[in-house]
Amino acid sequence: MGRRRKVAPQVRPVLNLGEIVATHARLVPDKTGARDSRRAMTFAQWNARACRLGNALLALGCGKGDRVAILAYNRVEWMEIYTALAKAGLVAVPINFRLVTPEIEYIAAHCEAKAMIVQDDLVPQVEALRGKLAIPDAAWIHIGQSPPRGWIAYETLIAGAPDGEPGVAVKPTDTWALMYTSGTTGKPKGAIRNHEGMALMSLVTALDMGLTRDDTALLVMPMCHANSLNFASTFTYLGATVVVDDRKSFDPEALLATMASQHVTFTSLVPTHFIMALGLPDDVKGKYDVSRVRKLMISSAPARKDTKLGILAHFVNSQLYELYGSSEAGWVTLLRPHEQIEHLGSVGREWTGSGPVKILDPEGNEVPDGEIGELFSATPYTFDGYLNDPVKTRESIRDDGYCSVGDMARRDEHGYIHLVDRKSNMIITGGENVYPSEIEDILGRYPGVKDVAVIGVPHDKWGEAVHAVIVLHDGQSASEVTVLEWCRDKMAGFKRPRSVSFIAEGDMPRTATGKILHRVLRNRFANSR
Repeated sequence: MGRRRKVAPQVRPVLNLGEIVATHARLVPDKTGARDSRRAMTFAQWNARACRLGNALLALGCGKGDRVAILAYNRVEWMEIYTALAKAGLVAVPINFRLVTPEIEYIAAHCEAKAMIVQDDLVPQVEALRGKLAIPDAAWIHIGQSPPRGWIAYETLIAGAPDGEPGVAVKPTDTWALMYTSGTTGKPKGAIRNHEGMALMSLVTALDMGLTRDDTALLVMPMCHANSLNFASTFTYLGATVVVDDRKSFDPEALLATMASQHVTFTSLVPTHFIMALGLPDDVKGKYDVSRVRKLMISSAPARKDTKLGILAHFVNSQLYELYGSSEAGWVTLLRPHEQIEHLGSVGREWTGSGPVKILDPEGNEVPDGEIGELFSATPYTFDGYLNDPVKTRESIRDDGYCSVGDMARRDEHGYIHLVDRKSNMIITGGENVYPSEIEDILGRYPGVKDVAVIGVPHDKWGEAVHAVIVLHDGQSASEVTVLEWCRDKMAGFKRPRSVSFIAEGDMPRTATGKILHRVLRNRFANSR
């Protein structure tokens, strides 16, 4: 007889979020896995409810690979939904709750959603879409009390389905989520994220930041956004507890109160959130014990030195991190705690496990340190491209796997990356390139300035002129004349604003994560000067 041929053992791939929750349900069934202000779930309860939801969606006619759109404010149901979809092989399409009906319609139609899960407050934004989208009547799912006519209640759906695992074969390379970009430069694009990438990013995050199963994470950023989704996945992977801040608008005192009452050890915020919390009266801040906080992340916008020093002074036991990333590339760079002040203004260096960042000129050549170029990253969890958009995919992902989202940057002599601006925000005035973030950083030091955006407005002679849009702190005053005069010796003449507008804080257009929408400001002020 011939020698028996040896069969190579099958290597078990990384687990997806549904499998991870099932694992924790077996190992630590009674540990609180996720909660918000209304209810808490143990891992056993979480797993059972996610299984029921996954089975219910399959019973409604959804099949593996179908897309499920979700429109809701922050609430613990997001944790169930993301997990359920992973178990059932369905694709999550989180939609920003700030979008209006035509924008929601575009995303739902573009991804060909087969079901829509909507929170009660947001139903008016989608009611007009029933019959216009290719979503069956039975697949409009309502979160909240008393569903409107024609909607099925989320809790009814869960209660009527079995709690066994859905039994769908889900591969690590299968799509888990379509993260539609915020549309800062035009129509949103659906970035394809797979299960393997999410698992790898979760493990890298835990490794590089020293996170553990004993942590309690507070998710404040919108759950429809990559920041909260990535950290939700990380802490779920670890078996830590996730607290979802379910307030519909940010409340700085409530943030501190939640940190204290829930024994929070980590949260990720934008600079504005930190500024608002630090701006509370000392007697208010002193009421809340935040001594258990040990890790803080700041991202999505530049943070000033005084903000960082204020964070470290108030959260005395915490380390501060700053990251740069995108829905497409995931985490790209990390500024670690010991680097915060010494390398202020930088977004750090590469995360563990990533290839070197490349700064390229328009011909694809690397530029010398100190010079500005387009930032390309090589992360092990880069997205799989844009849904139904091969042209934009080729623009974003090079043949060598390097990925760009159009951000301009430079590398300093120590290897730290400094973001300069998005290519689309660059101002060309009299043939000179002006990067708004550089001017914004200088104007941010003008007395009384709370926030600032710099844009290009049409100019007959120079093509574009630099225009500053400023938000002042309450009780502060300034004039266009005084600001322009102050700028005179702070920057080169071609970089100096030629005009200034002052607006209220609420009139500054932003994405869900606090990034200023320069495009909206350009449209607003294009013909006003």
